[in-house]
Amino acid sequence: MTNPDTAERRPLTATYRMQLHAGFTCDDALAALPYVEELGVSHVYLSPVLTAVPGSEHGYDVLDHSRVNSEIGGRPALERLAAAAHARGMGVVVDIVPNHMALVSPFWRNAPLWQVLREGPTSGRAHWFDVDWEHLGGRFGIPVLGQPLEDALAAGEIEVGTGREDEGPAAGQPVVRYFEHVLPVGTGTEHLTDDLPALLEAQHWLLGHWQDAADVLNYRRFFEVDGLIGVRVEEADVFEETHAELLRLHHDGVVDGFRIDHPDGLADPGGYLAMLRAHLRPGAPVWVEKILEGAERLPSAWACEGTTGYDANAAVLGALVDPTTADVVSTAWFATGGEPDLDVEVERCKRQAVDALLQPEVTRLVRRAKEALPHADEHRLRAALTELLVDVHVYRAYIRPGELPEPALEQPLLDAIERARATRPDLEGELVELGQLLRRPDVSVVDAAAAADLCVRFQQTTGPVMAKGIEDTAFYRWHRLVALNEVGADPRAGEAPEVTTLHTWAVHQARHWPLGLTTLSTHDTKRSEDVRARILAVAGDAEAWRSLSAAGAAAAQRHGVDAPTAHLVWQTLVGAGRVEPHRLHAYLTKAVREAKLHTTWVEPDEDYEARVLSLADEMVSHEGEVSAAIAEAVRDNEQTIRTLTLTQKLVQLTLPGVPDTYQAAGLALVDPDNRRPVDYEERLERLRRLDAEGRPHDLADEVLWLRSRVLRLRSWLPQAYGPGAGYQPVEAGPHVLGFLRGGVAATLTIRAPRALGGAGGLGGTRVPLPAGHWRDALTGTDHHVDEEGVLAVDVFAAGPVALLVTARDLEEGPR
Repeated sequence: MTNPDTAERRPLTATYRMQLHAGFTCDDALAALPYVEELGVSHVYLSPVLTAVPGSEHGYDVLDHSRVNSEIGGRPALERLAAAAHARGMGVVVDIVPNHMALVSPFWRNAPLWQVLREGPTSGRAHWFDVDWEHLGGRFGIPVLGQPLEDALAAGEIEVGTGREDEGPAAGQPVVRYFEHVLPVGTGTEHLTDDLPALLEAQHWLLGHWQDAADVLNYRRFFEVDGLIGVRVEEADVFEETHAELLRLHHDGVVDGFRIDHPDGLADPGGYLAMLRAHLRPGAPVWVEKILEGAERLPSAWACEGTTGYDANAAVLGALVDPTTADVVSTAWFATGGEPDLDVEVERCKRQAVDALLQPEVTRLVRRAKEALPHADEHRLRAALTELLVDVHVYRAYIRPGELPEPALEQPLLDAIERARATRPDLEGELVELGQLLRRPDVSVVDAAAAADLCVRFQQTTGPVMAKGIEDTAFYRWHRLVALNEVGADPRAGEAPEVTTLHTWAVHQARHWPLGLTTLSTHDTKRSEDVRARILAVAGDAEAWRSLSAAGAAAAQRHGVDAPTAHLVWQTLVGAGRVEPHRLHAYLTKAVREAKLHTTWVEPDEDYEARVLSLADEMVSHEGEVSAAIAEAVRDNEQTIRTLTLTQKLVQLTLPGVPDTYQAAGLALVDPDNRRPVDYEERLERLRRLDAEGRPHDLADEVLWLRSRVLRLRSWLPQAYGPGAGYQPVEAGPHVLGFLRGGVAATLTIRAPRALGGAGGLGGTRVPLPAGHWRDALTGTDHHVDEEGVLAVDVFAAGPVALLVTARDLEEGPR
């Protein structure tokens, strides 16, 4: 290992994501550094470090941009962690949350917001937050009441008091209390404290019933989360104040790079990135959490290294699907009675998101549209805007008022307009006018400012429609093959030549974003990579899939559960194994509520949920037909599970880009299940045992062995994995997935292993590689390649994956 006194910072080759919170502090991360270093990682990648809501498990609910979170040890602990990482030659990457802050009770926890609530739209901090002040006559809408205001007053639920000493900026000041909510009394209104209705009417905030949120809530949220308020970082001074501490950490040498959370929520993502880049040291890496749909590409002008890797995961996922059983998988889903057409389900769910979850946002768009088009009918404008929101099939277009956009950045909106016109020809006039405003808001209208605001806000709203409609609803309803229900992925994969899709993506990545992250698991994935591999392996076994589907449907009928939900339950258990009851129950309760078909978060049907959990308990037990079928399917496909698990890991680590590892992989389900603690001491002990013995004992060992060998190799083989190494597909028939990097390293794996029947089924298949002496970096096996290539059966004699490197490059190291 490196000498801390003489260590030099190694080049960026891989990141390792750690989730910081009160239970895993910076000092805990420091203690894990030996494992991360020996794994071969160049940069530690930390979740948000600024002060968040007390007890936050993730840190994306920032309350104070000026201080590192004391719950993770504060700035001193972060500096200790960074110093230790730097002494080992490793860099530190930190998550930035520019889009929103926490709006939580008691409201005094967010000092800038408290000031705005006390002083109103004339406050020096009013422009910090994205609030439509005109809507409520200069008041900030807070729809938190459990009943109408008059009834809450009559019940004595609202009181006037004085802030306690421990209540920050509220201490000693007159406040209004409603259960846990604490609100400031505006300066100059204290004399009204004896007349509570008059006092409330005089404030810069307005309490409303939660059911009236569509009309009362007038601030931009993160998706539909009322407790996260949009921040206007497009304003230079807001950017400066919200980024000051992070930039100090950067220029003081503590933080080396940044990951940007949800840039699509910003008014101008490209402008934000340019502003951020101007404040960073040359060469500091920046990645964006951008979800790309289908063939969509990252805007070429963005000042960043690339995405955080959802697109890489989607490309890898599609290539793992066994195309020989795609019809069987689809037929089994159709038999449940679930919606056969994903597009129909997605449209239905997006429309529901617009109508039920995002009404405050839609109402604000309608107000702006009406101001820009005063002659138009408000109800028809709402209908037209709804159609356009539903018909944008990516997270957003990128149009700046007053500028001509690149055609590719405008195309999603143009496509949406055409789809909406075809669907609702009765709204032709409104759609044409709205389309013109959204594309060119600088045209002559009655209210140009309203038109520009409409343009920006529409783009900020399409992302939440996509996220809530697809990821948080459709993906919990459409269970054809749940391993594919991932952020940015296509649940229909397998119906097309997905290997070609992977190669196309990788060629583009190598040319345009060679330092973009590649990932398989994050805190936002619905299932970890290992869970998905198990499900995909069994999906390649047509007989097992049919048996499981039939047994699942019969069990659903016995328990009074719909068959589509049962289809989710048994696939979950195939992937995650015999999950502990508390984890399984928490996951399935979340899943059925997110589906919003039989129960919801707002109106839970406890009887239906109990039936689903009873069904799951039977399936996870060691008794019953479904449990036996799951055990048999997993046992019979053990080698296929091994092949897919190793394949996805090797492909991810050797694709163009920088591989990212998330701490909580293993057999994890959706958040919060994927945030469970990690035993780093056990992992380090296992890694050192592997290094000493050179012999994996089980699949977990094999994955760790592969990961560590490849990550270490990447650090001294830039000719294969650095920028400029390129990417060349290796064509060797339908059962070999392969590619060449830099002309000196070849990734080769078996594809559709169940249909192949093992490596012996490769017959005389040859893998075309440049002639010469190659060596498998994973096993040390030598291969002499002639002009006709090398026999695939020889390549895979030792296992289902191989990483062949020219012997000279392995022996000589970097050049």
